[in-house]
Amino acid sequence: MKAVKQGGLELLQHPASQELLRSKIPARLAYVWMDGTPRVVPIWFHWNGREIVMASPPKAPKLKALRKNPKVSLTIDDNTFPHKVLLIRGTARLEDVTGIVPEYEKAAGRYFDAATAEGWLSQLRGMISSMVRITITPEWVGLLDFQTRFPSAISA
Repeated sequence: MKAVKQGGLELLQHPASQELLRSKIPARLAYVWMDGTPRVVPIWFHWNGREIVMASPPKAPKLKALRKNPKVSLTIDDNTFPHKVLLIRGTARLEDVTGIVPEYEKAAGRYFDAATAEGWLSQLRGMISSMVRITITPEWVGLLDFQTRFPSAISA
């Protein structure tokens, strides 16, 4: 496999990236709050092969900030050495959805066993009538695997 420079979207096809995109590890979504300060929240995600799709209740505070400034970054990383870290930058698109966002249902099925996922989704349906789909199309991708791909401060 030819080495792909940091920033290349081809890094999404790397085996380490694919492992992280299929994992049960929540993404860390970074965005800019209304006052200009940075924020990071853990969030479930679904990778559809082209985009990262997340969901949120319509009253979630982060949605106000994402509408004002949709530029975001995501990190998905593991806790096992040698660490794997997937870094994604992009622009969030928000879409109101009646009921549960389908990709959120898929994420629940990945994060939980089938019975727990259905229990959680049933409970959630009783609490909210709509969600907001947050879709991020990767514009920049970085990958660290601490075997062949290291942070720039080490590899320089």
